[in-house]
Amino acid sequence: MHTRVFDTGQLLAFDRIARERSFSRAARLLAIAQPTISERIRALEQAVGGPLFVRGGAGRGRRGVELTDLGTSFLPYARRALDVLEAGVEVARQAQAGERGRASLGVLESLSGHFLGPLLASFHAAHPAVEVLVRAGRHPQLIELLLDGVVNLAIVAWPCPEALVTDLEPLVHLRERVVLVAAPSHPLARAGRVTAAQITTGARPFLVLRWWLELPEPLARLAERAEPRVDLPMDTGRQMVLHGSGAGFFPWMQVAAPIAAGHLRQVEVVDLAEPVRDAALVRRAAAPELGPASRALVEAIRRRADQLGLLCTSP
Repeated sequence: MHTRVFDTGQLLAFDRIARERSFSRAARLLAIAQPTISERIRALEQAVGGPLFVRGGAGRGRRGVELTDLGTSFLPYARRALDVLEAGVEVARQAQAGERGRASLGVLESLSGHFLGPLLASFHAAHPAVEVLVRAGRHPQLIELLLDGVVNLAIVAWPCPEALVTDLEPLVHLRERVVLVAAPSHPLARAGRVTAAQITTGARPFLVLRWWLELPEPLARLAERAEPRVDLPMDTGRQMVLHGSGAGFFPWMQVAAPIAAGHLRQVEVVDLAEPVRDAALVRRAAAPELGPASRALVEAIRRRADQLGLLCTSP
């Protein structure tokens, strides 16, 4: 079976002549020579198997050109093809501009709320046709999702173990404060400024929270001395302090909203340097280049980090 191939220029010429009822006017509007438009129609008529136009004669009371029965039958399909092509070009333009497409992101659970939620709301408002897939988890889970291709971007603890660094390309570096918090009614919160020794005896209990691949040495030593202490997931620990039980060191994004609302209070530790948690938005170095939608999401993450004071320019 022979496949008919139509040139877009042929369909445009056919549609314009049908509208103008004139080869010469259609040629002027399309900014091409009349021999060129005539050649396009001849080629199209060969493809469809018959004449598409007939010149109106004076004896028939008509001027210009008219569609033949074949032309009348073919016209709606030609216009539909042009409409589909125009829509496809617009979709491609939007995809190239990051207005359409798909982006996928893995994110540390502690950054999935206060950091990521408002960011995605703004991103969706600016790019309503972009499909976004988000998966939250702990660092090892996110690395697995990234290496398996389930997501093409991930915000993970940084730096990664040495074996993985060579395959990961950091795009945005985030540095987050880690703060000691307790409920306003807690003795440590009422004191406002405390020493490490006061934490070990006054947290009751001291919450050991796994917000990093391993606890920084000063906090690990403090946790060893604290009595009583509870080792638990971060979200569970946050619920405990919100209910007035215990004190612990949390990444800022986990507690920024309840601190602003007055439900938690930051406690200054006078003899302990404030810890930080480094994270990075990464992609696989060997993966294909990011598409426009993913690049737009990267820039949205960069802006959000800058807005919150988390953007770190140091290596």
